[in-house]
Amino acid sequence: MQEISLRKRIWGWMAFDWASQPYYTLGLTFIFGPYFAGVAADYFIASGMPEQDADARTQSLWSFSQMIAGLIIAFTAPVLGAFADASGRKIPWIAFFSIIYVGAAWSLWWLYPDGRGIWLTLILFYVGFIAAESALNFVNAILPSLGNDDEVGRLSGSGLAVGYWGGVVGLFIMLLFFAENEQGKTLIGLNPAFGLDPEAREGTRFIGPFIAMWYALFIIPFFMWVRDEKLPFQPKIPAKKVMTDLWATIKSVFKRKSLGNFLLSSMLYRDALNAMYTFGGVYARLVLEWSLIMIGVFGIIGALTAAIAAYVGGFFDRKYGPKPVIRVCIYVLIAVGIMIVGMSRTYIFGIPLPEGSILPDIIFFLCGAGIGGAGGALYASSRSMMVRHTNPDRPTEAFGLFALSGKATAFLAPALIALFTWGLNNNQLGFIPVIFLFILGLILLRWVNSDGDKAEWSASSASSSR
Repeated sequence: MQEISLRKRIWGWMAFDWASQPYYTLGLTFIFGPYFAGVAADYFIASGMPEQDADARTQSLWSFSQMIAGLIIAFTAPVLGAFADASGRKIPWIAFFSIIYVGAAWSLWWLYPDGRGIWLTLILFYVGFIAAESALNFVNAILPSLGNDDEVGRLSGSGLAVGYWGGVVGLFIMLLFFAENEQGKTLIGLNPAFGLDPEAREGTRFIGPFIAMWYALFIIPFFMWVRDEKLPFQPKIPAKKVMTDLWATIKSVFKRKSLGNFLLSSMLYRDALNAMYTFGGVYARLVLEWSLIMIGVFGIIGALTAAIAAYVGGFFDRKYGPKPVIRVCIYVLIAVGIMIVGMSRTYIFGIPLPEGSILPDIIFFLCGAGIGGAGGALYASSRSMMVRHTNPDRPTEAFGLFALSGKATAFLAPALIALFTWGLNNNQLGFIPVIFLFILGLILLRWVNSDGDKAEWSASSASSSR
């Protein structure tokens, strides 16, 4: 078989981001998430619950579901990574999770506007989310083989930028031709394409089949051009030894100051960032009373700034390293969090607004640009920083730990948001914990080595082999 060039491998690797991003952009944040919030709130109101309580219950339910999914991802990622490294095979795992992704995404079609299918589609949505995140862990583990430390920051940012552009294109298509407003029209005043019934919200529900078909089409270059590295033949490693080695790796984290603090820091700030992604559209729907079309435009702005910032951030990462990029991004997200907490439809930081004021809308559009831009660059540079802390012989296990740090407390932000929302009976005040998670993550970055700790890896590997 003809050798696949490095350039094709890189483009194939980036194709995964393009193919998978709509699950996050269209599903989690800007189309399905807000649609689910509206359907669920109406469902609870129809059961006799007051509107404010129904809104709070909806946000709490979404939080709890994300928490459960995050915990499953957290505790399976390192184990799957360890077995993948032991066998030297990542592609079969990516294919397996891709099949689940496509099936779960398609099932979103069955969430009807009257609430039928609400529980099943909620479960299946997060099954798909688990599959997408699990596949991403294996894809991330391929990154160290595509370039050296100086190049991975740019590659990480460029790959993420490609993914965000995929989200933008997908969002444009959904808004222009499918997702309908209260009058049954798309953003440009058309009926939903293919004769879909706006009364049954079929244009919006088409989000499921659309995400599934998008992924199935655009993942093809990945499977064409990305291959597992050819490793010397080695006998099958017993499961007990794999788990023993994994446990030794986890324990070693506590002895490695830079890696330990980075994983703790990223655990907190990525949890907070994921909460902003997950609840941004829900907040717009429940607090600002935006239509799905407005939320879609908000999503386009966020995705565009994310694509640009991830790409530009990759060049700053290459010049200055990932740590300064991470810090600047966290400062921006703290400012956005403060604005979200202090704003509603009728006031900003306690100052009343004239009835019908569009100032909250303008400010939240700016917040969307901040979340998208800072969030995109933050994840790209975090991935680059993880490469600097990765044992070259066990990249999938390392990125399994990266996933663990990103998901081990995945319950924390959603649970705190649910608790504050329920306790204060106020959706925007429910975001207060997110600000503190960002601040704690920023503090822990002080003890992270900008160049990572590969020297420590070499030393620990040498001592463990004696």
